[in-house]
Amino acid sequence: MTAAPRRLESYVCGGWTPGSGDGQTLLDAATGVPVATIDSRGLDFAAVLDHGRRVAGPKLRAMSFHERAGMLKALGLALMEQKEVFYAESLHTGATRPDGWIDIEGGIGTMLTFASKARRELPNTRVLTDGEVEPLSKGQSFSAQHILTPLHGVAIHINAFNFPIWGMLEKIAPTLLAGVPCVVKPASQTAYLTELMVRRIVDTGLLPEGALQLICGSVGDLLDHVGGQDAVTFTGSASTGRKLKTHPAIIANSVRFTMEADSLNATILGPDAVAGTEEFDLFVKEVAREMTAKAGQKCTAIRRVIAPRGQVEALIAALRDRLGKTALGLPGDAGTRMGALASLDQREEVRARIRELQADAEIVAGNPDEVRVTSGDAAKGAFLNPVLMYCDTPFAATAVHDVEAFGPVSTVMPYDTLDEAVALAQMGKGSLVSSVFTDDARVAEEAVLGLAPFHGRVLIGNRASAKTSTGHGSPLAPLVHGGPGRAGGGEEMGGMRGVKHYMQRTAVQGAPRMLSAVTGRWIEGAAATQGTHPFRKALSDLRIGDQLVTAVRTVTQEDVEHFARFTGDTFYAHMDSAAAKANPFFDDRVAHGYLIASFAAGLFVEPNPGPVLANYGVDNLRFLTPVYFGDSLQVRLTCKEINPRENAEHGEVRWDCQVTNQKGEVVAQYDVLTMVAKRWPLRPAEAAE
Repeated sequence: MTAAPRRLESYVCGGWTPGSGDGQTLLDAATGVPVATIDSRGLDFAAVLDHGRRVAGPKLRAMSFHERAGMLKALGLALMEQKEVFYAESLHTGATRPDGWIDIEGGIGTMLTFASKARRELPNTRVLTDGEVEPLSKGQSFSAQHILTPLHGVAIHINAFNFPIWGMLEKIAPTLLAGVPCVVKPASQTAYLTELMVRRIVDTGLLPEGALQLICGSVGDLLDHVGGQDAVTFTGSASTGRKLKTHPAIIANSVRFTMEADSLNATILGPDAVAGTEEFDLFVKEVAREMTAKAGQKCTAIRRVIAPRGQVEALIAALRDRLGKTALGLPGDAGTRMGALASLDQREEVRARIRELQADAEIVAGNPDEVRVTSGDAAKGAFLNPVLMYCDTPFAATAVHDVEAFGPVSTVMPYDTLDEAVALAQMGKGSLVSSVFTDDARVAEEAVLGLAPFHGRVLIGNRASAKTSTGHGSPLAPLVHGGPGRAGGGEEMGGMRGVKHYMQRTAVQGAPRMLSAVTGRWIEGAAATQGTHPFRKALSDLRIGDQLVTAVRTVTQEDVEHFARFTGDTFYAHMDSAAAKANPFFDDRVAHGYLIASFAAGLFVEPNPGPVLANYGVDNLRFLTPVYFGDSLQVRLTCKEINPRENAEHGEVRWDCQVTNQKGEVVAQYDVLTMVAKRWPLRPAEAAE
């Protein structure tokens, strides 16, 4: 007896809520068996947004970036422990185990990557500084600092059917890191998988109430209630995206709108990558993989295959042979290499697009109307064999550069020069990703410079990176995901760039002391406190602005020559007076820059065991004024920024180091980075570590 389909619920306003109607029945993509019903009628969408803004927003904004990152890390680890539950549900979408890996572990891994990068790259504060301080007056009495603060609204994420988990997690990770609550609306066809994951997320209790809400079904009048502090992201068709982007409330309130739309991604076989080369074989493998992974239902999949005219025949033969070996069937079967499309309607949509493409191209491999499966029922499952097409006159064609068949379909087209290849790729009017396979650096340079303005990402494939490359179709958390023009003009992920999409950039002007209080970072002109050597202070006692002004040290000729012999740095400007004087920057022999930095450390370091545990780097080192024999050096060291590490007994301290000469001229400026204990002396267990 077949189990009754599960009734999906929305998680809104603190509880799981079913729709008031019967809803739509969702079918297993491979078997046609009912899986779930979905409906959102009766939801109060204004209340949903208000709940996020009023309940979750203040809680998220009260947390630091590191606290939010720790929350996401714990959530990602908890979800990874339950991955097999998600894999089992994912089979209903038509995805094989490798397809599910991209969505499930790829999505959770993206969340974990964001958590890790945030802890490494962002301060343990609630506000970000953007750029350097801008002095606006003499004497440093009036300055400005750009800052980034979280929006006080809600981010609405409207997602596509092809990645029901990754599509949600790659968006909510940067949003929550920014301190902004999320409302997720998955595409109905595969919403059962998204709903399952949200249930498991809610069960962990790791997110503040209202930080993540879920709408299963239509968004109703949701967008009528968006305001200027909200953001909307959309992944799906360009036509739907344009309708949403021009919604009256979005236009009237200048709501941030990010769109990732359909994309006619292209790959180019370099003129050097002829049959028999490693690059040719890699190209064939990549095209076939992109056509069959997720049954071609990827926004980054290769739709246009651009190859040298002399290689087209060999390329089509190689692809026909490889695609012909693709076992199509039930996604849970071990022998299956490609599962079903998301639904029977989606299969008919792809077939319709193939018919449109036939205005410009002929089918050279696969038959869209005759499905061959190794398991399952071709009549009940949304199966479709890979279809390869060929367009001999791509510059005279329109459909191949305008119609996307969102399935296992690609079109080969020839070029005679590399400029033509780039021009053909550009005819896609903007795409998420393009790739070029070549072992010729000049080809790579020319192709990338031509492709980059029209694409959000460009992959160079060749033998050197073949074993480690993530491939043409893999968006990665540290890299931007989006594209210009037809692709929507949006940008997601990109590491910490993605976090800033949900923050407001503001220029704050005022006295340095006030700016320092706002940013939690000491700036030139702000108050400083001298007294106990700051290296003797643990984090519990150290304060922004704690400062040391050192004694003076004179630089001698013997110092410079000893440093040269000891290090081997005998650059002429340090050793030869006549040659140094001939240099337009120097009046005579000068001290090594690294000698200056070394002497500076000797002046400011407190040598005894203390709370400063390690020096782990120097940032923004600049040598500004030459130091000659007889010049004296003095250091002003100021505590600039304090970042306690969560769940650790130490934190990171950034020190402003300014080295001056006897004239008061700045000869060197840089930031010193140290690890400092939260308490001193260390407890025995901490000392042992």
